[in-house]
Amino acid sequence: MRITLVILIIIHSAFCFAQENEYPAYLIDKGLTENANAVVRLSQMDIQISSAKEMKYTIRKVVTVFNKLGNKHARTHAFYDKETKIKNIEASIYDLFGNEIEHIKKKDFQDVSAADGFSLYLDDRLLKYRYTPIQYPYTIDFRCEIESSDTGAFPSWYFLTNYLVSVEKSKYSISYASEDLKPIIKEYNLKNIDFIKSEDKNNITYEASNLIALESESLGPEFSSIAPRLAARLRNFYFKGNFAQVDNWKDLGLWVNNQLLTGRNELPEETKIKAKQLVSGISDDLEKARIIYKYVQENTRYVSIQIGIGGLRPISAIDVDQVKYGDCKGLSNYTKALLESVGVTAFYTVIEAGNDKIDFDNGFADISQGNHVILALPYQDKYYWMDCTSQTLPFGFVGDFTDDRKALVIKPNGGELIKTVAYLNEQNHQQTNAQYEITPDGSIGVEATIATQGTQYDGHFNLETQDDDEIKKYYNLYWKDINNLKINSYEFENNRDDVIFTENIKFTASNFAKISGNRLFFEANPLDKNTFVPKRYRNRKQPLDIQRGFWDKSEFLITIPDGYSVESLPNFIQEENEFGHYRTKLKYEKATNSIRFERSFLVKAGSYPKEKYNAYRAFRKKVVNGDNGQIVLIKKS
Repeated sequence: MRITLVILIIIHSAFCFAQENEYPAYLIDKGLTENANAVVRLSQMDIQISSAKEMKYTIRKVVTVFNKLGNKHARTHAFYDKETKIKNIEASIYDLFGNEIEHIKKKDFQDVSAADGFSLYLDDRLLKYRYTPIQYPYTIDFRCEIESSDTGAFPSWYFLTNYLVSVEKSKYSISYASEDLKPIIKEYNLKNIDFIKSEDKNNITYEASNLIALESESLGPEFSSIAPRLAARLRNFYFKGNFAQVDNWKDLGLWVNNQLLTGRNELPEETKIKAKQLVSGISDDLEKARIIYKYVQENTRYVSIQIGIGGLRPISAIDVDQVKYGDCKGLSNYTKALLESVGVTAFYTVIEAGNDKIDFDNGFADISQGNHVILALPYQDKYYWMDCTSQTLPFGFVGDFTDDRKALVIKPNGGELIKTVAYLNEQNHQQTNAQYEITPDGSIGVEATIATQGTQYDGHFNLETQDDDEIKKYYNLYWKDINNLKINSYEFENNRDDVIFTENIKFTASNFAKISGNRLFFEANPLDKNTFVPKRYRNRKQPLDIQRGFWDKSEFLITIPDGYSVESLPNFIQEENEFGHYRTKLKYEKATNSIRFERSFLVKAGSYPKEKYNAYRAFRKKVVNGDNGQIVLIKKS
């Protein structure tokens, strides 16, 4: 009785004390905690636009974190530069009952350069604080006040910020001083949430409550394409010292060209002379561009800086020429200037880079779209795309970082949305040819050649820059199902003109085949087998999205040991469907005492309704089962 009374008193005291805090964790509705690593208790942004060059906004975000996976949703940071000032920033940490554990003041935030310490970019900075939890759950209440003259970079809004995060309350409001400052707002994916939009004189507010966490599903669409969110922009804005009036992408591109790029392409005279010497005697623009691109790769290095911090304006080409480094904007502008000096036209291009293909929105010309800059080179009625930050990518190849998506190409007469190169299905090709020999003790000796193209090239060509230990680790992981693997030799050939990477590898492995009495058992396809089976869902919610297709083809000659014959081979498979095909064929050649194995596996890119997911999963499962097919040899009596 005494113990129970003490416990009740403690709980009552904790509850009473917690009344001072609005968000004790134990009061969260259980419906919001299901499938959630964190719950956003409040996410609120209030924006005030006083003029085209004066914007203030306050941010408050209260997040309860349940586990390690939820920590990433409790980040506390804010960017600033010459045009954007952080007036106040602070945070409080609370325990389960709402008792304050820690109070973080502005002086406690780490003030760092957003440019990894390089002096050229000291104006771009970041205030950040990383809290190390001592217990779960904990609640972090982050508050920030910001003033900016950059009304072009207008804050957007996500009602749900990520997968596996629920939201108790989300509020986004904008007040504006006059009708010409009224923001243009575009709504995305709001049909599946309950929200309230209120609009009165010079104010717009959106509110939503009790949003259940979304679960990430295998081969589902990219998060921003399904997340309930808002994008906002001003028609008349001020950005990096320049006023603008933008109605469409053409207007935006014209403004970027005239205001942000003009005067940034000057080069020292000696550099122009050097560029002209490099292309001396060459009349073809594409070949000139190839040479200049190689020169930039060999003479500069990339410094990573967020595009949204420094804006779309690059540092001048003359500065990059002097220091020999730059971010994506600076290196692209520098390469563009070098090309201009030899009579080749290329266009500064803003794009959303990353493995997920994210298009610019045709009907919403927003300066905040995009996180990377590349070049577009027009040549004979097509565009060649150049990522000037890479010191290894072949000329004209962008891989899966910027492939097949709409980008803003900035031309002297305005902006234009143009889709970058797509590497389609069979173009993402891997050809594996091999000869391997089985010995009576079950060992294997292999000579293999792997040639990759398209986005598959992207995953292999960097091998040539690795040291011996890293290369051997790679192959041991690549052929992880082959035990006791020993790499004897390897050679690489990187055909940068045709963008084909070829690997020639020799290796041995003991105990590859299993011995049972007078029989040997081993996999027909140990070198190129597929092991991926999409996750099973009882109630799939998202459509099936296969962003990139590929084609794997294999041809093996398998030499069997003397004194053995073939007892059984895997059955032929001929599977054709809307997702691609899977074909295998095996033939015993008595004259050479060998087995010829052929395999072709094609997956087509595409978007499919969720009802197709199980059929695709069944297809991939059939591939895995087929690739595990066994050959059985029997010793002759």
